[in-house]
Amino acid sequence: MRTITLEIEPFEFVKEDMAETFARVSSYTILETMKMDYQEGICIEILEFVLKDGVSIHDIRRVDNMEVLSVLKSVENKHTCLIRYTEPEENRGQFQDTDLGLIHTIPTIISPEKFIISMMGERKNLADFVEMMKKVGTIRRMAFRRAAYQRADLLAVLTEKQREVMVVAFQNGYYDYPKKISSKQLCRKVSISKPTLLQHMRKAEGRILNEIMTGYFEQPE
Repeated sequence: MRTITLEIEPFEFVKEDMAETFARVSSYTILETMKMDYQEGICIEILEFVLKDGVSIHDIRRVDNMEVLSVLKSVENKHTCLIRYTEPEENRGQFQDTDLGLIHTIPTIISPEKFIISMMGERKNLADFVEMMKKVGTIRRMAFRRAAYQRADLLAVLTEKQREVMVVAFQNGYYDYPKKISSKQLCRKVSISKPTLLQHMRKAEGRILNEIMTGYFEQPE
């Protein structure tokens, strides 16, 4: 697992597309992604908005495609909010194409002048992400490093669906010997097909093992 941080100067057409967002907002920071559903085009996140002078958070219940569900904390012009992002139906296919199995990390700061975006994932997926971002703007800086997590945070290296599958599997005795639940029964509990279930589990197990074994041997670059 690796983490990449990009500083991007957005192209003019991107700035124009986000003009409505930044009419009242100076910048926003993604603090945590709670749910990401690429099929439905829905994302639930905790953001910190920095509002422009004279703008109240109570005046903006919606910022472009982001709906403010709850204001968690306010300090002067900075407001930590729970938001729901909904991708327009006409763009849903393109949104689904951005699903690279990556995990948002900090810092991720979006402003009209530059985007600072950090993502964690496998090397190839991160390389695909860089190519995708080249269509958004000019990459001014790029930092690439090995992801480091405490053992208590191991599940943080998983995508939301991988984490859900692993937790349900463990809770229901899939990893017990003998197994207390079959893969077919587990499929029904998480509402996905068996091939998809096994794919999520293999990837999740690989990511967890990679984190556990880091430091015990030298990984090839």
